[in-house]
Amino acid sequence: MSNSMVKIVRFHETGGPEVLKLEESTLPEPEKGEVRLRVHAIGLNRAEIMFRTGAYLIEPHFPSKIGYEASGIVEAVGPDVDKKLIGKTYSTVPCFDLGKYGVYGEVAIVPAYALAAYPEKLSYVEGTSIWMQYLTAYGALIHYGKLTKNDFVLITAASSSVGLAAIQMTRAQGAISIVTTRTAKKKTELLALGADHVIVTNDENIPTRVQEITHGKGVKIVFDPIAGKGVEVLAETLSHGGILFIYGNLSLEPITPFPLFTALSKGISVRGYTLFEIVAQPEVRVKAEKYVFDHLQDGSFQPRIAQTFALRDIVNAHRYMESNEQIGKIVVTP
Repeated sequence: MSNSMVKIVRFHETGGPEVLKLEESTLPEPEKGEVRLRVHAIGLNRAEIMFRTGAYLIEPHFPSKIGYEASGIVEAVGPDVDKKLIGKTYSTVPCFDLGKYGVYGEVAIVPAYALAAYPEKLSYVEGTSIWMQYLTAYGALIHYGKLTKNDFVLITAASSSVGLAAIQMTRAQGAISIVTTRTAKKKTELLALGADHVIVTNDENIPTRVQEITHGKGVKIVFDPIAGKGVEVLAETLSHGGILFIYGNLSLEPITPFPLFTALSKGISVRGYTLFEIVAQPEVRVKAEKYVFDHLQDGSFQPRIAQTFALRDIVNAHRYMESNEQIGKIVVTP
């Protein structure tokens, strides 16, 4: 092992952003099935807030690494990994234990199967802002939801990177997006970023506005990361046979009610969903990555970067992510 030292982010207890520590570590060597990525940019995700606070699907084991998405250049490979990968640029697909393989740092050890190429025209900052958001949207809207031309989609938390990806994907399919935001200050920008209709939830009734926009038809898909009691309201917006995808729990409410009477009267489905379903199926993952790559290449998908931070400012980057002020992806650069 080299004596060179590198900086990585770890945390030794759950808590607020301040638990994230930038620490020096001996340059790690990739083992079987792994590569070492020299990191040029890191994309932040809300899953990492939940992981940091102990509220995620996976529990941290201390000291824990953190982080799903990075872009950079492969500089070393494990003994059984193709050496032709060395020197090539990739970004990481979130399909691994973020505590064991966390990518916050100057270098990251990741499984070779987590690497994905992205269009050369994209910068490192853009390249790290792809897979979590577009694959999450793809699974719900395309793979399961079968979104087609003129369908209506209701997208909540629309200013998030996943929300913006869903807006772009809806447009690419020729469908119509209805998005929600709590306050009017984001409305103009969301329209400029491709949303067809924006509902300001502090001022407008969601089911009423959806009925107006869809001329009484309702939406085919609701795409929601908030969960909690608001699900009952969202279910009212669905058309007969529609589906409500819940892909997170930003509400942090311990119970999300099942809208039974709406489900019975309309034959709707309410489904928990994460992108891990997509990346765990090799054939589906390949198809999803090609779909996203092709739309990035032709310009119909464009990652929106909210703000960039230096790695030394990782605590402030997480504070900004928690503020909900951003529109798009927060990126950190070593």
